[in-house]
This record gives sequence, C-alpha cells and structure tokens, in this order.
Amino acid sequence: MSGPAHPGHGVEDLCEAGALLYERAVREGRVRAADAEPAPCLVDFGLLHPTVEDLDWLEPVAPAVALRRLLRVSEDRIADERRRGERLAEAFEPLLRIGDRRADGTDTPTLRILSGLERINIALDQALTEASGELLAIQPHTTHTRISPERRAAALARDQVLLDRGGRIRTLYQHTLRHAPSVLARYEQLEGDVEARTLDEVTDRLLVIDRAVAFVPASADLSLALEVRHPALLSFFVTTFDRLWRLAVPMYPEAVQRPSLGGVTPRQRAIAALLVEGHTDAVIADRLGMNVRTARVHIAKLAATLGSESRAQLGFLIGRSGILDQAD
Repeated sequence: MSGPAHPGHGVEDLCEAGALLYERAVREGRVRAADAEPAPCLVDFGLLHPTVEDLDWLEPVAPAVALRRLLRVSEDRIADERRRGERLAEAFEPLLRIGDRRADGTDTPTLRILSGLERINIALDQALTEASGELLAIQPHTTHTRISPERRAAALARDQVLLDRGGRIRTLYQHTLRHAPSVLARYEQLEGDVEARTLDEVTDRLLVIDRAVAFVPASADLSLALEVRHPALLSFFVTTFDRLWRLAVPMYPEAVQRPSLGGVTPRQRAIAALLVEGHTDAVIADRLGMNVRTARVHIAKLAATLGSESRAQLGFLIGRSGILDQAD
C-alpha cells in the first residue's frame, strides 16, 4: 500500500521532510535514494541527483550553486513576464484608442500606454513641439542617472525650442542633484524662463506640458509610460506639483543655501526623520537619492553630533533634540 501523496509546493517552500533531508545530504555529502522517497521534491527541483558511482545514492547540489541557478530561473521568468506585458500593451493600445474615442466622442484618448523608450520619446517630443506655455517636471535621482548623454542633449535642444517660443520650464529635483555637473551644465546652456528647486524626496518622474498632457512611468524600468490627457488627473498632477514647488528650496537661477541648525545639516535632518520611522540604511539611501555608503557616513556624523553610541540610542536622541521640529 502506497503512502500519503507528497504535498505540492514550490522550491522556496520546501516540505519539512525535504528540508531535513537536504540539510542532512549537505552535511554528510550523500544520502541513500531510498531515504528520499518521502521527499521526491528534492530530485524534482534538482537539489539531489544520483551519484555516478552508485545509483542507489544521491548527492546534493551545493546550496550556493542551487541558489544561483534558481535565482537565474526566477529572473528569466520575470523578464519573460515583462516582455509579455509589453506585447500586451502594444496589442491593446489601438483597442484602447478606439474605446476612448467611443467613450468621449473625440479622436484623442484620455489615457494611453506607450511601450518602449523610442515610442515614449517620440510622443514626448511631439507634445513639446506643439507646446508654447509651460513644462512642469519632476526628475528624481534614479531617473536622471538613467538618461543617456545623447538623449540628454536632444532634450536640451527640445527644451530650448520651447523657451524660444516664450515658454516656461519649472523642474523639481532631489537635493542630491543640486551640485551634479550634468544638471548645472544644463542650466548654463539654456536661455529663457527656467527655474529649478529641490527637495529631499520627490515623486516618481512626472512631466506636465501646457497643463494639457502628462507623462508618468508605467513600469519600474521606464520601458512603459502612461500618457495622460484626462482633465481630473491633470488637475491633480498640477496641484501636487505646485504644493511641492512651494515647499522646495530654490536652486536656479538663484540658489538658496539650507542652513544647519544645532550642528545638524539639512541632509542629516532628512535622514533623522527616516531613521525614527524605522527605515533601513538601504531604504533611506534610495529615498534620498544617495548610495548606502554616503547615507551611513551621514548617519555616523549625526550620531557623533548628538552623542549617540548605538542605533537605538540615536533614535531616542533625535526625538529629544527637537531637530525634526525645526523647519528649513
């Protein structure tokens, strides 16, 4: 009489019998094939395989090797899903356009998915070519670092055309880009009504052109974008931008230096706010647009300024110091 059926599960959720047997195989170097009958998943997942010398014995794949292989399979699956998403977006784009026309009786869809950097840039260039009023832009640190030099040069020329028509450009960056050479060089080359301000944290990339069309990312790798022409959403985007703009620190044409208070720099105050919320160094670095090493240097300096000897004590001292109650 056969035993109970082996429960189905993924490799990331090994059954108890499988986990124990795999650990034993790693420790001892091999196990008998008969011992693996209660946990056939180990062979199915490629964690155990027969020895060359004796098929009655099974030897384990090294955990490091198995992990790399399984992660590669997972990454390939994610890449396949992303490509499938792009194909779906391309297939449904004309259908969405038809649906939008039927819904509002116009030839211009209120929402449109753009797939691929080339298509996104073409749509963006076309919208700016037709613009004559204002470009509102939010450019986070991660977006800025992904722009190629060629695309940056093309964007500069395109923006200058808008300014030559009497248009206006307002851009929000993160504080980490205040002294970035490529950003400063951009403003040295532009002529016209251009302003830039910075914040510790900004939203994902946002471009609003003449308050008539907006572009926002629709995927983490920026391979998909959403073109928005819906009046309610445009109003929301513009209101959000204006409120962030009022909170931001002027960067160009006249830069305003943020003062240090009590020996704590503005950057350290921003880090302190995230520390008391319990965020890790990696999360803090990502949200403030810096690398982890730089974030840790700032945390160490903050701890030295406040006289902290541990991470737990630092949180307490931040709260007691009142530095988060002091406005920029």
